[in-house]
Amino acid sequence: MHYVYILQLSDSSFYVGYSSDLRQRFNAHKNKQVSSTKNTNKIILVWYAAFQSQDKALKFEKYLKSSSGFAFRNKHLL
Repeated sequence: MHYVYILQLSDSSFYVGYSSDLRQRFNAHKNKQVSSTKNTNKIILVWYAAFQSQDKALKFEKYLKSSSGFAFRNKHLL
């Protein structure tokens, strides 16, 4: 499976990511092993979706990082 996920950071901002091993990736975020989130004290997994296709997961991650995906996230996912 391939996962797209959203984390809420301690400054109330959100981080959108992709992983084929969500549990391992979330632990990497919490253990400050991911450069994008290593300076964050509190990380909460607020949403995730599983995809069978890596291509679809990566396309959805890219969409969520776009301006229209940002609006979709705020209206439908959070």
